[in-house]
Amino acid sequence: MTDLVSLLGNSLPRDHSRQQSAQQLARELVVHRAIGAVLDVGCGAGNSVDLFRKWKADIRWVGVDIASSPEVEQRRRRDAEFHTFDGVALPFPDASFDLLYSKQVLEHVRQPAASLKDMARVLKPGALLVGSTSHLEPFHSYSYWNYTPYGFKVLIEEAGLELLEIRPSIDALTLIVRRLLGEPKFFSRWWSSDSPLNRLLSWRGAARKQDHRRINANKLLYCGQFAFVCRKP
Repeated sequence: MTDLVSLLGNSLPRDHSRQQSAQQLARELVVHRAIGAVLDVGCGAGNSVDLFRKWKADIRWVGVDIASSPEVEQRRRRDAEFHTFDGVALPFPDASFDLLYSKQVLEHVRQPAASLKDMARVLKPGALLVGSTSHLEPFHSYSYWNYTPYGFKVLIEEAGLELLEIRPSIDALTLIVRRLLGEPKFFSRWWSSDSPLNRLLSWRGAARKQDHRRINANKLLYCGQFAFVCRKP
């Protein structure tokens, strides 16, 4: 535990240790910052456009994804700007976007190091990458990787970005039981509120008088997914 706290350093949040999703982090950024253009990398069906327009009506939303995937094939909408790419080289000039959004995409990217470097390229200086990815999640939809929080930090830094914060999302045990039971809708509640193991870890942390950094680190050890905010210098 001490090792993970030390390795993640200031990217472990001190303000609270509640479970967080990519959507929750993105909303805070859009509502409280001057975000003009956002790129959803791995946009799939493109449904995140509704969220971003709800948060900021005049935002420019752009979606990009590979040409064919189960999620892309579900896309029916024509009310937004969509592009395709090869999974690495984004078809946009340098410094094009104020925010990149990548929700549960990086575990499906064949060359994550190269992809993250190109994401950094299209961000404006000081702009942000927000999203989530898998840690201890069962295989799904052609996923290649599960990232440890520390391994993810190393990838981010090698791409020329700074990991501002990394937060636990739904716990791994809940995702495993959900898969075993055939993914019942009942489990959907635990993407937006603390899942069972995360609640237990919160109670244990409070009983041991741990600060939020240590509770976050505890939850990251057992999370199925984690959320993140990164910044381009």
